[in-house]
Amino acid sequence: MRADEATLARLMVMSQKGDRQAYATLLTECQRWLSRYYSRRIAPAQLDDLVQETLMALHNKIATWDSSRPFLPWLAAIARYRWVDHLRRLYRADECELVTDFAGQDEEPAIAARISIDRLLGLLPDPQARAIELVKIEGMSIAEASHATGQSESLIKVNIHRGLKKLAHMVEKA
Repeated sequence: MRADEATLARLMVMSQKGDRQAYATLLTECQRWLSRYYSRRIAPAQLDDLVQETLMALHNKIATWDSSRPFLPWLAAIARYRWVDHLRRLYRADECELVTDFAGQDEEPAIAARISIDRLLGLLPDPQARAIELVKIEGMSIAEASHATGQSESLIKVNIHRGLKKLAHMVEKA
C-alpha cells in the first residue's frame, strides 16, 4: 500500500485519538515515505538510523499536528530538520579529525601566513600586538599574559579586543 495524503491524515487523526492499529499503520507508511525521501539525500548505511530518528521525532510531536492542515508537508518539515541535524553531525565529526601524518608536507603556506601575521601585528601598538600574540597565537591564558607583560588582566582583554578590532578594520579596507 502506498498511502496518499488523505489516508495518512486519517491515520494521524485516529492515532491522536489513541487507535494503536492506526498508529502502527501510520508508522509503517511514514517509514516507507521517509526511506524514499532520504534515499536520495544520504548514504545507504545511514538510512535506517535517520528514518528511526525521524520516526521518534514524529512520535514526540504527534500532538502538535493540526488536523486542519495537510499531513505530508508537516512530516516533510520534520524530515528536513532531522536531515539538516544529521548533516551537521557529519560535518562536526569530520571537523574533529586531525590528520598529522602528511607525506612531503609543504611548509611554505605556514611561513607565508606567519609573515603576514607578523606584518599585521607590526601595524598595532606594542601592547595590543603583544597581548594578541601571547593569548591568541601562543595560547596563554589572560592571567599568564598579564604576568608576562606586567599589564592587568582587564588591560590585556581590552588590548586584545581593540587590537583585533583594528586588525579587522585594516583587513576589510584592503
